Amino acid sequence: MATPTESNNVNSTNYCKLNKSDFLPGESFKNWTSYKFAVSRTCQRFRDRVTTRSDDANELGDVRQQSKNEMKRCLNWWDLMWFGFGSVIGAGIFVLTGQETHDQAGPSIVLSYIVSGFSAMLSVFCYTEFAVEIPVAGGSFSYLRVELGDFVAFIAAGNILLEGIVGGAAVARRWTSYFTTLINREPNSLRIHTRLAVGFNLLDPIAVGVLIISSTLAIVSTRTTSIFNWIASGVNTVVIIFVIIAGFTQGKTSNLTPFLPFGVKGIFQAAAVIYFAYGGFDTIANLAEETKNPVIDIPIGLLGSMSCIIVIYCLMALSLSMMQPYTKIDPDAAYSIAFESVGMKWAKPLVALGALKGMTTVLLVGSLGQARYVTHIARAHMIPPLFAFVHPKTGTPINATFLTTLLSAVFAFFSSLDALSSLLSISTLFIFMLMAVALLMRRYYMKGVTNTRNIWTFTISLLIIFAASVGNAAYWSSNPQGWLGYIITLPCWFLATLAIAIRLPQQRTPKIWGVPFVPWLPSMSIAINIFLMGSLRAEAFIRFGICTIIMLIYYLLFGLHATYDRAHLRQG
Repeated sequence: MATPTESNNVNSTNYCKLNKSDFLPGESFKNWTSYKFAVSRTCQRFRDRVTTRSDDANELGDVRQQSKNEMKRCLNWWDLMWFGFGSVIGAGIFVLTGQETHDQAGPSIVLSYIVSGFSAMLSVFCYTEFAVEIPVAGGSFSYLRVELGDFVAFIAAGNILLEGIVGGAAVARRWTSYFTTLINREPNSLRIHTRLAVGFNLLDPIAVGVLIISSTLAIVSTRTTSIFNWIASGVNTVVIIFVIIAGFTQGKTSNLTPFLPFGVKGIFQAAAVIYFAYGGFDTIANLAEETKNPVIDIPIGLLGSMSCIIVIYCLMALSLSMMQPYTKIDPDAAYSIAFESVGMKWAKPLVALGALKGMTTVLLVGSLGQARYVTHIARAHMIPPLFAFVHPKTGTPINATFLTTLLSAVFAFFSSLDALSSLLSISTLFIFMLMAVALLMRRYYMKGVTNTRNIWTFTISLLIIFAASVGNAAYWSSNPQGWLGYIITLPCWFLATLAIAIRLPQQRTPKIWGVPFVPWLPSMSIAINIFLMGSLRAEAFIRFGICTIIMLIYYLLFGLHATYDRAHLRQG
């Protein structure tokens, strides 16, 4: 038997030694002849991948072994709670609140945070059940592979990566804006002005530098990252408490009038965009593989941190609205300018510093979580296996971290936040909607056990839930003041959910921790996520559609054949 030192040397050698299969895995990529044959069988292979499901044991066993080395289990519920704070607080409240208050919702932005927070909490419940039972780095990608199959998981994976990469870029660019505020300069003064198209004409090298620094720290050690996150999040929490207290004491209730300047529609339009503010919580699920006791630590970390975050967001949004009329709120550095407006100019750098610390932890924890996503996606061979490798000494996925950082840096260098935020939200909402569907599948369908009659009942009920949810969103978008259409859509949603509840037995009960009130909570999550997606503007769907087409082209040319080869090699 090899000694620990000898084993580590072998692992180090294996990590550094690369070959063609680490870039182009499987029989389909051996040569041009093999690849042309694979492409000729695309339809057959596509059917296979659509109908094939992974399982819990495979995700926990064979798939994890593709990383060559194990990640280190070094986190507990306390770490996860602070990772929840670090991954969420900073991105939304400091980045999007000013923009959406000024442009979409006015003082009613607090209601937007309540709506999106309620929807996010429903998704947190869904994530928690999966994360406890399948504690791997892949998060929602792994859960969807098990319940909805490889193809749906790939589409989700593409959106997961898009959300993380573009989200990191958006936060990094706003980091630059708050830094300029801290040194008393105009928000765009440190960016390079060019003649490119509007939205892409302000180049941001500082944002690139911040991304590189945060990812470097994430590479060194998960435990070190956690300690740094504690400290930075603690400082940020002190600043947040100050902002809330000062906002309520220095603000004026008269600034809350008119409360609904853009009408009820503005509440939901803003809620759909600021949903991005809650998106970071899924990072905790990605860290399940590095958690000492997932059964206890994950539910406390996820549900505890999100409950506190919703309250903090609402209080901060309300304090901002009280300090300034919504028309005077600065979309770029809202809180810093607001304190200056109420005669607390001395607090401006303090708030800017708190915002910088908050956004720094978001970038740091985001880099950590996105790298774990990429790692597990690469384990399944949907992207080259090279990005699945875990370094034997650091216990971190260095290659995956480098990939996500590089892509985020490209976006951050060229793209402004308003060109990114709606695309972010639609990806997040789409993934969370799929997670709710996956939970219903997990509870009510089991291959070889569920009889044909129950399959049809479940399928028809689920389709009606979808149709009613889309109908709600479409009717709202076309006639925000109307009510007649809801007489049809809401009863259809209710009756379809009721049919699942009373006519179908649950085929699988949670082993340890489960979502309460199934099927009502996941069905409600589907409806709310689709409704918020419908509140986004048309350009968000156009960008989403373009990105989805690019993902499909990549899947048909590479991902489909790589995953097919791996699945059939394992079966053989």
